[in-house]
Amino acid sequence: MNTKFMKTMTLLLGLALSLSCFSQNQQGYQNPVIPGFYPDPSVCSVGDDYYLVASSFQYFPGVPLFHSKDLIHWEQIGNCLTRPSQVSLQGASIWGGIYAPTIRYNDGTYYMITTNVTDKGNFIVHTTDLYGEWSEPVSVKQGGIDPSLYFEGGKCYLVSNPDNCIQLCEINPMTGEQLTESKRIWNGTGGRYPEAPHIYKKDNWYYLLIAEGGTEYGHKVTIARSRHIDGPYESNPANPILTHINMNAQGNPIQGVGHAEFVQASDGSWWVLCLAFRPQTGYHHLLGRETFLAPMRWDKNAWPVVNGDGTIALQMDVPTLPQQPFAKKSPRTDFKGEKLGPEWVHIRNNHPENYTLVSGKLRLKAAPVSLNDDKASPTFVGRRQQHTDFTATTSMQLQKASPADEAGLTVYMCESSHYDLYVKQLADEKQAVVLRYRLGELTHTQKEVIVPQGKIQLRVKGNNEFYSFEYATDGKNFRKLDKMNTRYVSTETAGGFTGIILGLYAVATSDSSKAHADFEYFEYE
Repeated sequence: MNTKFMKTMTLLLGLALSLSCFSQNQQGYQNPVIPGFYPDPSVCSVGDDYYLVASSFQYFPGVPLFHSKDLIHWEQIGNCLTRPSQVSLQGASIWGGIYAPTIRYNDGTYYMITTNVTDKGNFIVHTTDLYGEWSEPVSVKQGGIDPSLYFEGGKCYLVSNPDNCIQLCEINPMTGEQLTESKRIWNGTGGRYPEAPHIYKKDNWYYLLIAEGGTEYGHKVTIARSRHIDGPYESNPANPILTHINMNAQGNPIQGVGHAEFVQASDGSWWVLCLAFRPQTGYHHLLGRETFLAPMRWDKNAWPVVNGDGTIALQMDVPTLPQQPFAKKSPRTDFKGEKLGPEWVHIRNNHPENYTLVSGKLRLKAAPVSLNDDKASPTFVGRRQQHTDFTATTSMQLQKASPADEAGLTVYMCESSHYDLYVKQLADEKQAVVLRYRLGELTHTQKEVIVPQGKIQLRVKGNNEFYSFEYATDGKNFRKLDKMNTRYVSTETAGGFTGIILGLYAVATSDSSKAHADFEYFEYE
């Protein structure tokens, strides 16, 4: 064989091995791996692919679905509940709607089980195509919240937490039929609200992972194990295995750590995904509970240890899987497609006839349902705030409006807590840009400025302590209106289980109004 050819091949082989070793030993990533209001993560692995679902509460479509190749970089590929026949959110508040889901894969089929606390309790949907539609739901008899499935030996087991304890039964996942009586298998370690149960099997042990303490500052993750799936389960002497309630994490910028899910990667390594939140000003958080990732060590016949000491950090300097980030998305949504991306959501089940993508614009038909309504669905579409520091901008025009009709941009926590920057129709064919707040029982117009008819650009900038609101009439020279304190729309002030949604909306004063608003783009940086 040609000597020169052999040297070249040897060099190329050496280079390939070098690159392979480099990719296998990549270091570090930033938490949270899915920022913003994406709580209660559940994950399943299928070969080298990982799929994750999260809670959605009052927002529709429900249960966002993500894909990853490395557990670090995630891309939303859809939502599990996309039809009103799958989920009714009528009257759902930020305390209601869709609670923690679990996703599992078994014998070619994906299953998602969750709870609609506002409607029919626990139910299951399934699909063989994650990029297609999910089935109609089947109800499950065993109550409680945070249901999870475990498949083994042709059987499917359900765990959830009725009566404030973890209970198990066998079910048919296609019909929801309960095949055995529910059995109490663990009460937890004594923390309040034992919930979020998941079962895993390793080294002929069944491990039962749960959350305790409530999804607040006292949150923690505990674990027990048994030689038999129905118990008895013995508690880990080192519980909790993950928490930030102890002294070693009292100054950590991540708090409320809990509600975890284990996953074994394709290289054999073990990881934990969990929820937590990042306080902004004082003890207030606004982005909701987010999804975080940490490595875990799980030796044979041993209890799992999360990240060495049971805490997580924003900067995780640890070996990772070969990292495979997705292509960066443009910060601007130009509304030129046939439909909105899966990240866009409505408050409760929306009225599709009020939303149109036409001529490169998003047209919102104004309806007589305001952002203050706690039962119905206003004409509203939004996406999650995912960063403390951000700028969101839109350009819009209100047309065919009657006096007091309005449309604009809202920083929305819930129906009783939101900041609105909008265009309002006045008499005599005039219009104004208005900044208003709704905080509990208080509603107040902070600023109102007369502007020319035509396109208006609206902008909100966020930082740790304030939202600043601006407008422009020429697309470039923005004028400041005022700033609002972030803590007044925080979870600690407003309540609920959600986070801030940056929304576009349109409200009419009557059913007979012809008003609509055309939005040219939405830019989030």
